[in-house]
Amino acid sequence: MNDLAAPITGQEFALFQRLIYRLAGISLSDAKRVLLVGRLGRRLKHYGFDTYTQYYRLLASGEHPDEVQQMIDLLTTNETYFFREPQHFDFLRDVAIKDRRGSGTFRIWSGASSSGEEAYSMAMVLAEHRSDGPWEVFGSDISMTVLARARAGIYTQERISGIPPAYLRKYCLKGVRSHEGKLLIDNALKQRVSFAQVNLTLPITGVGQFDVIFLRNVMIYFDAETKRKVVENMLPSLKPGGYFIVGHSESLNGITTRLKTLKPTIYQQAL
Repeated sequence: MNDLAAPITGQEFALFQRLIYRLAGISLSDAKRVLLVGRLGRRLKHYGFDTYTQYYRLLASGEHPDEVQQMIDLLTTNETYFFREPQHFDFLRDVAIKDRRGSGTFRIWSGASSSGEEAYSMAMVLAEHRSDGPWEVFGSDISMTVLARARAGIYTQERISGIPPAYLRKYCLKGVRSHEGKLLIDNALKQRVSFAQVNLTLPITGVGQFDVIFLRNVMIYFDAETKRKVVENMLPSLKPGGYFIVGHSESLNGITTRLKTLKPTIYQQAL
C-alpha cells in the first residue's frame, strides 16, 4: 500500500457513520468525510489494508475490541482548553458553590472531560472557594486515550493561556527534566479529581450524585434523539436543586422538561 491515504467511497463512509452512531451516539455529517479519512487512514496503513471496507469488517467482526476503542478514540477526540467559556466558572464560583453550602461533599461532574482541562479548571475554582468544606471532581469521557492524558495531568505550555495567573502559581508546576517545557497539575489538586470511561448514551450507574453537571460542547455532535437520551441518562445523578450546564452553542430547549432555565446554557433541577 502506498503512503497516500486510501480513498473512501460514499457507501463505505455510510458504514462508518452508522457504526460510530451506534457505538457513541455521534452523528458524523457528510462534511466530516475528510476528517474520518485523515484520522482512520493511519489504521488502514497499520493493517496493510487497501480499502475502508476491509477495516470496517475487522471492526464489525467483534474479535478486536481494542481496535474498536482505538477507532472511537480517533473519531471522538475534541479540542478543549482551560477555563473555556469562563462565564460558567464565574457561575460556579459566585452562585453554585455558595448556594450548595451545607449539602455535604460538593461534587461536580465534567461529563465530556476530554483530556482533563475542564475538570482541573473546576478543581482550581473549588480549591480556592470551597476550602471550608469537602469537594471532589469527576471527569468522564468515552475515549480512553484522552482519559489517560487527563489522569497524567501534564500539558504543553501553549495550552495554559486561559488559567488565571493566581491559579497558575498556586495549582500548577513547571516541568523539569523529561517534562521540560510542560505544565503539571499540582499533585494535591490532582488527587481530588478522578476520571473514568462513561458512554453517555447508555444507562449510567455507580457515579453517585452531583451538585453540578457540566455537559459542554459535546451535544453539538448528537442528533435530537441522542441528546434526549444522554440528558435523561445523566439527570438521575443530579441532586435536587443542582445545576446542569451546557456549552454556549447548545441548548436544552425541546430536550427535557425536568430542568428550569436560569439563563441561557444554565439550568437547575427542581428541589
